[in-house]
Amino acid sequence: MTRIAFIGLGNMGGGMAANQATAGHAVSAFDLSAVALERAVAAGCVAAESVAEAVADAEIVVTMLPAGPHVRAVYGEQVLAQAPKSALLIDCSTIDVDSARAVAQQARAAGFRFADAPVSGGIMAAEAGSLAFMVGCDDADFPAVEAALKPMARAVIHAGGHGAGQAAKICNNMLLGVSMLGTCEAFALAEKLGLAADRFFEIANQSSGQCWSVSTYCPVPGVGPATPADRAYEGGFATAMMLKDLKLAQEAAARAGASTPMGAQAEAMYALFDANGFGGKDFSAILQLLRGRLAKLD
Repeated sequence: MTRIAFIGLGNMGGGMAANQATAGHAVSAFDLSAVALERAVAAGCVAAESVAEAVADAEIVVTMLPAGPHVRAVYGEQVLAQAPKSALLIDCSTIDVDSARAVAQQARAAGFRFADAPVSGGIMAAEAGSLAFMVGCDDADFPAVEAALKPMARAVIHAGGHGAGQAAKICNNMLLGVSMLGTCEAFALAEKLGLAADRFFEIANQSSGQCWSVSTYCPVPGVGPATPADRAYEGGFATAMMLKDLKLAQEAAARAGASTPMGAQAEAMYALFDANGFGGKDFSAILQLLRGRLAKLD
């Protein structure tokens, strides 16, 4: 039984912590939300009253926090000062590359092993223990990181050194945002041209337009495998979260001097969708904006 401190029990972190408990580990969990803590306890975790209490005797510390400033603060002000030096530190938040590298440098200077390991897969995958982790860490630390993440994962991939996990996540989700917009535009046009959605799905799925947004995460209700579209676009990857990742991608592109016009357009489209009040809906619901049928989401 490994002693794991899990900090951050939101939509993703709650399911992740539960899977660590299900795997037989002793999980000391903390979140500012009392409701989130109650859910974690019901899933087999032990509630801690503070970050310091959670990490006090931890062998592994996992964090799942909203943004870079939160990660910097939690590690700089609490984890590094309270956790045992032998603890393996893993941040699974999606944050900017600079913050990830800064925290890694700070952790290394304090004598800790650290990894940035953002995830792909969404809430359902977090609950099912089938997330994909993109890991940035020293080569020597990866086997330990992989073993620590295994109860929550279907895949754990070493992206490179510190910050590489965040770089991979940002690039992957920019690609996903662009791909989903193209998929939604194609389905909306097919409808206008009188082509049935299920026929277009079958054709695209076996033609050059095939992609994950079509075959696995189709935005049209009742077409293809079950997706959030079949649940009124609830319980998936929220539009607000996609917008956050696209903003991170554009900020990274600006700092790196990279040209990402499609990423910029995707950010603008999802910002418009979010501004119309649909930030809580799955990002594939932007199909209804392109169809001119936002009333279907009310």
